Amino acid sequence: MRKLEEQIMKALMLLASAIIMLILGFILWKIISKGLPSLNWDMVTKTPSGGFYLGKEGGILNAIMGSLMLITCSVVISILLSLPVALYINFILHRKSRASGIIRFAFDIMFGIPSIVYGAFGFMVMMYLGLQASLLGGIIAVSLLIMPIMVRSIDEVAGQVPRELLEATLSLGATRYEMVKIAARQITPGITTAILLSVGRGIGDAATVMLTAGFTDSIPTSLLQPAATLPLAIFFQLSSPVEEVQNRAYSSALILTIIILILSFTTRYISRKMSGSKI
Repeated sequence: MRKLEEQIMKALMLLASAIIMLILGFILWKIISKGLPSLNWDMVTKTPSGGFYLGKEGGILNAIMGSLMLITCSVVISILLSLPVALYINFILHRKSRASGIIRFAFDIMFGIPSIVYGAFGFMVMMYLGLQASLLGGIIAVSLLIMPIMVRSIDEVAGQVPRELLEATLSLGATRYEMVKIAARQITPGITTAILLSVGRGIGDAATVMLTAGFTDSIPTSLLQPAATLPLAIFFQLSSPVEEVQNRAYSSALILTIIILILSFTTRYISRKMSGSKI
């Protein structure tokens, strides 16, 4: 009976894995088959010219640069805030203490808040401060959006560090700060995963940046200027009545996918270098 249950569960896991791979393959095939024919050098080296969304010349360099600037700054801010919180509730406070539970509960609530709410909150704060839609507003809103993902992801991995390792470190005369440094090195792969999840969520979100970062056909040179992003560029291209422009939306989606893949492989490479393992 136990062997039969094991075979059934194994079959279900294989089936689930196959379904996920098929869905991923279908999405990639759809994006590549429809986006590759419309992809050209102008798409990645030029900003939109007049009438771009009506089928005329230009590209989406403004959206590419805007997305990269926004997600890079947002991830850096989130790491600076999330990593100390996750390390604190696991290695300074006791993981199962009441205070740690309250902090996790707060981040769980933040994790479940829709992205449009973060956008509306950021927009409300900007209106109160007298600011217009800008790259800075988008960075702040996206940072709030991805911070719960980063904290809870690092928290789950940090909980797997053996208490014996921490106690042994302290028994050898190390300070709590040195103990936290050792523990942080042990969970470097988990931190990498948290960053990847955050990048995927932040760079692909449209609702948050629509209300805070705005949109522009130029590349921002200041934090207080509006910034275009790839998700919004895809949305506007799909909204165009011109079929050629709609096909460009798939090219934009392909570019976004390539950027995410490059960031993912780069982050993993840096993580493995830092942990001293081989690629």
